Amino acid sequence: MKFIRTEIPDVVLCKPTILNDERGYFFESFKKEQFEQFIGGSINFIQDNEAKSTKGVLRGLHYQLPPFAQAKLVRVVKGSVLDIAVDIRKNSPTFGQYEAVELSEENKCQLYIPKGFAHGYVVLSDEAIFCYKVDNYYHKASERGMMYNDTTLQIDWKLSKELLLISEKDKMQPTFENADLFEENFSLNG
Repeated sequence: MKFIRTEIPDVVLCKPTILNDERGYFFESFKKEQFEQFIGGSINFIQDNEAKSTKGVLRGLHYQLPPFAQAKLVRVVKGSVLDIAVDIRKNSPTFGQYEAVELSEENKCQLYIPKGFAHGYVVLSDEAIFCYKVDNYYHKASERGMMYNDTTLQIDWKLSKELLLISEKDKMQPTFENADLFEENFSLNG
């Protein structure tokens, strides 16, 4: 596994070493010791989630407030998505910036999104299966979000507005300026 810090150094792209032969392929999708060594801290993923969506489905931008904030390790096992992580830590040098990475069944890359980030993705292929690990359980009262098309963030979702399928809940999220943001600046592992 190769780890690459993105433009926002706390967000890490994980590129697997893929072994291919006439039978198919094999790769390690997660190795705790190696991952923790790279991020310089411990991580305790406690739940795996999976979502299936069709082209144009946009999920996000979501997060949970402390003490229920979540770090995530996300990947796509079928299809492709544009994955977005927005730094919402007020004291961070990259506050208000976002990282956009295409994750697909072909590249088999994963994205580590630490606590203190809003997260979302849009499906670029006809269908996608999106999987992710979290280090904290869902807590409804701590759940928050912000508008996917916020003018301050100016996220390029790579699809025209007419193709986007967005839940009513996500259409009603506050702007970045009006969202509940993180006062504390989590380290890489939160």
